[in-house]
Amino acid sequence: MRNLLLVTTALAMTGTAALADDVKIGVLLGFTGPLESLAPGMAEGAELAMKEVSDSGKFMDGSTVTPVRGDSTCIDAGAATSTAERLITSDGVKGIFGAMCSGATSAVLQNVAMANGMVMISPSATSPALSDMEDDGLFFRTAPSDARQGDVMADIILEHGIKSVALTYTNNDYGKGLADSFQSAYEAKGGTVTISASHEDGKGDYSAEVGALASAGGDALVVAGYVDQGGSGILRGALDTGAFDTFVLPDGMIASALENNFGDELDGSFGQIPSSEGEGKDKFLALAQAAGFDGNQVYSGESYDAAALIMLAMAEAKSTDPKVYKTHIMDIANGPGEKILPGQLGHALDLIAEGKKIDYDGASSVNLIKGGESAGTFREVEIKDGKIETVKYR
Repeated sequence: MRNLLLVTTALAMTGTAALADDVKIGVLLGFTGPLESLAPGMAEGAELAMKEVSDSGKFMDGSTVTPVRGDSTCIDAGAATSTAERLITSDGVKGIFGAMCSGATSAVLQNVAMANGMVMISPSATSPALSDMEDDGLFFRTAPSDARQGDVMADIILEHGIKSVALTYTNNDYGKGLADSFQSAYEAKGGTVTISASHEDGKGDYSAEVGALASAGGDALVVAGYVDQGGSGILRGALDTGAFDTFVLPDGMIASALENNFGDELDGSFGQIPSSEGEGKDKFLALAQAAGFDGNQVYSGESYDAAALIMLAMAEAKSTDPKVYKTHIMDIANGPGEKILPGQLGHALDLIAEGKKIDYDGASSVNLIKGGESAGTFREVEIKDGKIETVKYR
């Protein structure tokens, strides 16, 4: 009898161990390209959530979570789709955190994710076109659409007493979508856009573009571009020629690289980025500091939240199959249930195991609306003494 009990116990232990696994999640960001300075902070945010879940020992019968990084480049759709295919077919990821930029996200969603039934949650793809794109219920985002950002930006500019602006945008899905939504909102509120002109990234000289913008005139220049690419080229050209002295800078332009490259040359300029305030954000900032990185980096909190949603949805679904857990993401994000903040992912897993509902609020006050996108809040910023300072949240 004693031997039988020992064998039975050994079999039970073996069975339990067999349930534990190493669940891989793709981290698909533009580690090279026009926003490469933002990618590390975003990856650190997502991987912080993955480590928290792994360290809890409470995920999927003791399974661990391993991030697998992949470079989308942001601007090369072919490279983004190739990397996504590798993440799915070779690395065996069970979800994709990303992509980062709207064009790459659209390409991966249409050409790879839908074909493979793979869930994607982007922390930063903001093109309004993604709102209505067919996605088989696989795509979500923790950053709000630029349809909302354009409206917020119009309000901020008018509150500064600026009634006319020149507008330049990077020639891709992100830039065009934001430029169109902003111009529509600004003009509807009584503002005048003197010129709306695209610019290409990767050029060494933007004097022709700056000349056209200066000729059109305006009380400020709106630069819907990338801080590591053409957006900064436009700024440098405009500053050097004195074409404009006030700039309006949306999310693609707000990063530490702006401070490093321009300092107090941009004092008085302003803009906005998706962000939130409150207990959830404060807890995330403390966790990030303890982990050795700055949680205030653009989209870092949204990245933590995107990764957390994937893992908590898997736990509630009791499955790492994207076709199964995709239907749980909206429930996890919106409740009803106990509110979950950063640092409480282990507690969330306990509640899920007990059959209780949770309402994941996270670092960015997560609330997903139709199409699985974020309702979103924005942080209004101004450049003062060469530093990006928070004005208020809206």
